[in-house]
Amino acid sequence: MKLLEEYLKKLNIPYDNTTIDKFSKYYELLIHYNKMFNLTSITEKEEVIIKHFVDSLYGYQFFKKNNRVVDVGAGAGFPSIPLAIVLSDVNFTLIDSLNKRINFLNIVKEELNLSNITAIHTRVEDFCSKNRNTFDISTARAVASLPTLLEYLIPLLKVNGKAICYKSLNVENEIAMCDNAFKKLYCKLENKYDYNIEDNFRSIVIVKSIKECNKCYPRSGNKPKTKPLL
Repeated sequence: MKLLEEYLKKLNIPYDNTTIDKFSKYYELLIHYNKMFNLTSITEKEEVIIKHFVDSLYGYQFFKKNNRVVDVGAGAGFPSIPLAIVLSDVNFTLIDSLNKRINFLNIVKEELNLSNITAIHTRVEDFCSKNRNTFDISTARAVASLPTLLEYLIPLLKVNGKAICYKSLNVENEIAMCDNAFKKLYCKLENKYDYNIEDNFRSIVIVKSIKECNKCYPRSGNKPKTKPLL
């Protein structure tokens, strides 16, 4: 875990031996359950550290104490589990539509003793109907193109809340397609943060909610994906 420690120092993230032990255990659980749950195609240790752990941790600077965060399409727990390990004073709700992934996340929660996460088996449309305008931050990684993603993330936010979207570096084309989504969802682009991890070029796109979103969003019937707000 030397490479992880190097990046924790680089990102000014406080850590101790317990932190490193939790990341080591997380890696072991990911590999052990991957064959059963089909969690990731990336399994080599250094690649997991770079492409999953460190990539998730690059968002560390955008989270504040006592934030309520929802991770949509949480999958194997990226970015929320790495962030929850180093941000014990931030509350993370992880949602996913596949129950096997939620089962894995609950195993991770128990094994790593992460009291600041809750994993829920649900579709985002159903979850949003009961949790609209609730969260300070909504986040997602490798879920959908930006116009679709914003329709899932923005309705969950309080006014002035932020959607933190982990994307590849070529996200400019997706941002250019978001004018209608910004207008319909009452949000605006606040920042785009580019970074490089061992020649893996990445971006975090931050979109701010500026007004309560219309209750018709997110649309049902998979429309955010099949008919995005272009």
